Amino acid sequence: MDAVSMYKYQREAWKRPKDSYVGELLKERLPKWRKGPSVQRIKRPTRIERARRLGYRAKPGYVVVRVRVPKGGRRKSRPKKGRRPKRMGKNKFSPGKSKQWIAEERAQRKYPNLEVLNSYWVGEDGQYKYYEVIMVDPYHPQIKSDHRINWICQKSQKGRVFRGKTGAGKKARGLRKRGKGAEKVRPSLRAHRRRGK
Repeated sequence: MDAVSMYKYQREAWKRPKDSYVGELLKERLPKWRKGPSVQRIKRPTRIERARRLGYRAKPGYVVVRVRVPKGGRRKSRPKKGRRPKRMGKNKFSPGKSKQWIAEERAQRKYPNLEVLNSYWVGEDGQYKYYEVIMVDPYHPQIKSDHRINWICQKSQKGRVFRGKTGAGKKARGLRKRGKGAEKVRPSLRAHRRRGK
């Protein structure tokens, strides 16, 4: 029988949280997360195997932030002037961004001196979704000297999350598709009058 790594056990457990030990952990943790701040820096990743696959390393210059995002569609205020109900424009509006992308942007606004590397899901309840965002300090000497990550120190990577250059952003922009059916997602959706998705 082949030896299975610890990371693989963790990965399989997080695929089905309700059927594994992860479900019990989330029952304990979610009430605490709900009471805490919406954007909170944490000491170490909750899902170490996922964080490492997305580029996290346990060294100076890396920061992990947990972000809480409300579930559901956009809550738009009711217009003050008269309209028929069909034209109210209040319900059934969904943003063009995923909750994960919104979480990354909120983390970036909280820590403007860092850059978002990637993010992953860590839990949800009836009201919120929780993501952990991996952030990197592009001015840290250890980041600058590491050839695996120093690409994030380039000027072209500044504010990358707001331009959809993270994994969640690329997915929302339709950039996971290539070839037939994806003719109008490059160079951008705006270049093709939003007809790409």
